[in-house]
Amino acid sequence: MTDFTDFDQQCMHRAFELAAIAEEKGEVPVGAVLAKDGEVIAEGFNQPILSHDPTAHAEVVALRAAGEKIENYRLVNTTLYVTLEPCAMCAMAMVHARVSRVVFATSDPRTGAAGSVLNILQNPSFNHQCVTESGLMQEQCSEQLKSFFRNKRNSSDKK
Repeated sequence: MTDFTDFDQQCMHRAFELAAIAEEKGEVPVGAVLAKDGEVIAEGFNQPILSHDPTAHAEVVALRAAGEKIENYRLVNTTLYVTLEPCAMCAMAMVHARVSRVVFATSDPRTGAAGSVLNILQNPSFNHQCVTESGLMQEQCSEQLKSFFRNKRNSSDKK
């Protein structure tokens, strides 16, 4: 079991809040926070439906915002906190951005690319690997996602 710091806890809590914003907007509730040197530099939540952009996952939104903020596409010595295990697209974006560490709350057994289905973040074939840690706020984030999909199924059953 990983010992998470108070800062890790704060960042994942903020990612959880961002996921709730995504849910309020009708998006799958996933939030992401990117930090460097003990400071949050960017955040994002899922918004592919709102933005009509299939790449607008929480992680990619946060990576784009960070790149603009620091005026560099390389995000060396950063940690990305995300409520759900990254998909292959997001994981590869993290590898290209040179994110150092990825902390995710709950696994995605269908499309997870940090060890569940694939392990893009630690693939030795790539020129960069990310340290990965999971389980921080796992219960809360998992329940948030399950509740979202349960509500979605129930509302479509009534139509």
